[in-house]
Amino acid sequence: MTASSVNRAVVLLSGGLDSATVLAMAREAGHECYALSVHYGQRHSIELKAAAKIAKLFSAREHRVMGVDLAGIGGSALTDAAIGVPNEPTIGIPVTYVPARNTLMLSLALGWAEVLEAQYVYIGVNALDYSGYPDCRPEFVEAFQHLADVGTKAGVEGRGVRLVAPLLHWSKAKIIQTGMRLGVDYSLTVSCYQADPQGRACGVCDSCRLRREGFSAAGVPDSTRYV
Repeated sequence: MTASSVNRAVVLLSGGLDSATVLAMAREAGHECYALSVHYGQRHSIELKAAAKIAKLFSAREHRVMGVDLAGIGGSALTDAAIGVPNEPTIGIPVTYVPARNTLMLSLALGWAEVLEAQYVYIGVNALDYSGYPDCRPEFVEAFQHLADVGTKAGVEGRGVRLVAPLLHWSKAKIIQTGMRLGVDYSLTVSCYQADPQGRACGVCDSCRLRREGFSAAGVPDSTRYV
């Protein structure tokens, strides 16, 4: 490991509210940040343009967009146009769950981190204000950390990548308050599951609901651009 790589971090950056906050937190922690966005066939791919703006705002050392064809397997309202995005909260794991999404995204981030000799991978998963996704839970984060420890050259040699999920147990209100303190411009972010080509939110999907409630609870004006 080189001296210049000691404080590097790969930050998964979707372009949404949570990942923007995580990038700001990684910067505050003193990391040289490498932002990674993934084009996985999501219908709301406008979020990738938002990610580029956020990466620039927080002076990411590099911002890469990698591709995975999850639309090729479907099974989610976010990757299959034939499955509608619910406008009301649903019971159980909703149809907006994308099979293996976080597993694949973290795998890409882990690989890049190992090449960069970065010590950290940041991800904005959240187990409180979330939609019931199984890959946003502490058990998933712990399991992936074990995978990173035993499944990489760096891990086997005792210099493995640490997975950091700082928002795991935070409310959406706390996330927003922290982001405001760190200078996150939430008007640049796109969280909506069915945002239009201009990045304007529908205001009725589960992600929009959680975001709107978060701004209200935080006592912060909602800067989201709605249709």
